[in-house]
Amino acid sequence: MANAREILSRMRSIQDTRKITNAMYLISSTKLKKSKKMLEETEPYFYTLQSLIQRILRHMPDVDHPYFDPHREVREDDRVRALIVITGDKGLAGAYNHNVLKMAQEWMEDSKHNRLYVVGELGRQFFASRHIPVEEQFHYTVQNPTMHRARMISSTVLEEYQRQELDEVWILYTQMVNSLKMEAQLEQLLPLKREDFSKIVIPADIYQEDIRMVPSPSAVMDHVVPNYINGFIFGALVESFCSEQNSRMMAMQAASDNADQILSELSIEYNRVRQAAITQEITEVISGAKAQKKKRR
Repeated sequence: MANAREILSRMRSIQDTRKITNAMYLISSTKLKKSKKMLEETEPYFYTLQSLIQRILRHMPDVDHPYFDPHREVREDDRVRALIVITGDKGLAGAYNHNVLKMAQEWMEDSKHNRLYVVGELGRQFFASRHIPVEEQFHYTVQNPTMHRARMISSTVLEEYQRQELDEVWILYTQMVNSLKMEAQLEQLLPLKREDFSKIVIPADIYQEDIRMVPSPSAVMDHVVPNYINGFIFGALVESFCSEQNSRMMAMQAASDNADQILSELSIEYNRVRQAAITQEITEVISGAKAQKKKRR
């Protein structure tokens, strides 16, 4: 059994750690409120773009556009697929990063020709440790998602798709279903599918006026789709940021609760050791007094 000094030293160490976990919990809660507000502000923009593409498709009975071209002439084994992986820059967020990276590995096993575009330092380190080449890594994007940084990512993959270097573009991010549940989501960005937009239910507050497209629906689509892809990536960045902060809050809360439990157990153990030490001292005093009394006799 450890002595009282060792137990006190361990209790102080756990108390210091609990201060750190509490501080990280408060920081993540503040960032989560900010990111939720940002997500709410981007939703009308995203819904408007979806609505616009849906209405343009009504004027294009036969979709013949590069962004809707499935590249059927390319064999399945020869298709080049791009994956945008959104992870965190830091750990201590539970299974947040693990779930995304695990799904990314499973996705890569389905095809031989893959290109990785990694957002987040932990994702870069993960693939580097396994000697998996990364086409491009975007720094300082995860902790501060902005429309400009989303545009940098979208312009990179769009340029390669337009040069026909890519046949498919996918994105892997984490969606916050609710405050207790986060799920890794894999979505295909390009090529777009007409049936995906036919299923979209547009909010009632978006006015569905008639539109006139000049010079043509195809030319308008050339400008709308890049903005749609950019908006989708920005939404994925914000969703992932929300999920990361929420996961870190849960992890720090669990760590603080464990610290409280350990401190409670150590406090009981310290009291037992202290009582045993006091009892031993009393016993020694009594024994010494009895010995002195016998000598006098």
